[in-house]
Amino acid sequence: MSLVRVHNFSVSLDGFGAGEGQRLDAPFGHAGSRLMDWAVDTRTFREMGIPGTSEASFGVDDALASRWGAGIGAEIMGRNKFGPQRGPWEDGEWKGWWGDDPVFHTPVVVLTHHPRPALELEGGTTFHFVDADPASALRQARALAGDLDVRIGGGVSTVRQFLEADLIDHLHVVLVPIVLGRGERLWDGLEGLEERFDIEATPSPSGVLHLVFTRRAAP
Repeated sequence: MSLVRVHNFSVSLDGFGAGEGQRLDAPFGHAGSRLMDWAVDTRTFREMGIPGTSEASFGVDDALASRWGAGIGAEIMGRNKFGPQRGPWEDGEWKGWWGDDPVFHTPVVVLTHHPRPALELEGGTTFHFVDADPASALRQARALAGDLDVRIGGGVSTVRQFLEADLIDHLHVVLVPIVLGRGERLWDGLEGLEERFDIEATPSPSGVLHLVFTRRAAP
């Protein structure tokens, strides 16, 4: 069966994957860009069209960041990752943070309590808006992905819900050396999570720590 994967998911030292006050001009709330500063200068993120501050890097950060796309046939994301709107859709013209040609190039299942018609964009990305629990959403994503893997893209509550449901096989978390103090925490309610996975830690000269969780084989 295909794998369920999370890649490049950044959290602060105190466990927050997003700051408080997400809005159109601040996708990560008061955290600003700090959770993703490690990534913007990697070759992988530059190839996504994300501007950086120096020459593209090819080191540890890029080696791990680059794994996000290989073998992925569909993504699942929460509504908050798609955009800053809440409640019923007020702006039907909003196409997500990524413009007319999003970086995914696969079907994307967007979890929302307000389903709407699918949105087909350039490059093979089609957003499907569904009201579903994690297991049901995963069945839909797997049907769209064929024999390829499914990526859980975020945000924080979506990743946490799939971990709670024990549906994730591979989890790449990037521990960023900042303290946010408020926002949305990833690890709440996940006591004992480490017992399900083999865990590798890889420090980077950029100051972040890459934690890779791989599901343990059944005894």
